[in-house]
Amino acid sequence: MSSSFSKNRGWTVTLAGTGINLALGVLYTWSIIAKKMTTDWGWSSSNASMPYAIACGVFAIMMVFAGRAQDKLGPRIVASVGGALTGLGMILASFATKGNMTLMIFGFGILAGTGIGLGYASATPAAIKWFPPAKKGLITGIVVSGFGLASVYIAPVTEALLKNFGINQTFLILGIAFFIITVGLSQFLNNPPSGYIPAGMSASSASTTASSKKHEYDWHEMIKTPQFYLLWLMYAFAAFAGLMIIGHLAKISAAQLPGVNLGFLLVAILAIGNASGRIIVGSVSDKLGRTRTMLLVFLFQALMMGVLAISTTSILLIVSATLIGFNYGANLSLFPAATADYFGTKNLGVNYGLVFTAWGVGGVFGSLVAGKIVDATGSYSTAYLIAAVLCIIASGITFITKAPKEVCAKA
Repeated sequence: MSSSFSKNRGWTVTLAGTGINLALGVLYTWSIIAKKMTTDWGWSSSNASMPYAIACGVFAIMMVFAGRAQDKLGPRIVASVGGALTGLGMILASFATKGNMTLMIFGFGILAGTGIGLGYASATPAAIKWFPPAKKGLITGIVVSGFGLASVYIAPVTEALLKNFGINQTFLILGIAFFIITVGLSQFLNNPPSGYIPAGMSASSASTTASSKKHEYDWHEMIKTPQFYLLWLMYAFAAFAGLMIIGHLAKISAAQLPGVNLGFLLVAILAIGNASGRIIVGSVSDKLGRTRTMLLVFLFQALMMGVLAISTTSILLIVSATLIGFNYGANLSLFPAATADYFGTKNLGVNYGLVFTAWGVGGVFGSLVAGKIVDATGSYSTAYLIAAVLCIIASGITFITKAPKEVCAKA
């Protein structure tokens, strides 16, 4: 295989993976849909949060199985199934009614949540295998930024569809579009052939890198280490704050700035912060160290919860949404990198899948707790306080989180 061909093939896979994530990121526009459900269907905040919360939990659980499946079956097959389930799930959800949540929960929460997990888990590993280690951070950042950046275009599109066609037709249109896009792009995903050496990396350097690897933990070994549980707790607490805001942002805007429709704009602005945080903070952590960077991100997010609580002007809400998105996105770079640092890359798919279940727990409880609180009190103040306290606890955990002795990593 020529160097030129493999280089171009690597970028083709990278761009296809980014495109898939740009579609799967529909999850991050839920606050716009939830707001419409509360106004048009009369659903409570907690009920409107339920499909999103379930999708987050199913997404996280599927990451464990999807990582292993794409290693065995290849990324093209797993991503294709994921894209199909996402589209079909949204199409099924389009038949839900205001008096019955079942199809919305099963369609979006379970089927689409499963599909998102399968697609997301397949996009990044396929891309980074085509590049040398020096570029893997960049490639990872590019591919996962697609998921965070998706709301920039999906938010206004969803807002327009809801306005012109209503909830049911919006799900139907998006479901058909995402089915076609994700299944189509999945055909461009594939792993390099056995023995492939990335362009710019000599056979001798590849051999040296392989021989100098530290202990590669399998998942049985990983879950016996305290580091796994410390990473898991920090991820869950950090995800609670970020996903709580993502799932409720449009309604937060309506509650704190009545009469001003910033819903889809805030979702898009948060998405830009989300995507940039994944790339910028991932790069910073390579130099500063994972846990030092986590400490700064967690404390900054706690501070932003306080700022959001007093954000009653358009400017403050926009700034808050951007920075909260930035901090949240940072976690999506920090935790896979820390998992690789601590436990190796050989079994990273299943190992990170298990760590990623913390994200799902944070998403489920963050969204549901906020919904229950606003239903009971009419305000998000208590939810902000809970999120801030969890971020502070997570920052404290960084002081006792060190890499296992067998693995050399910055911490």
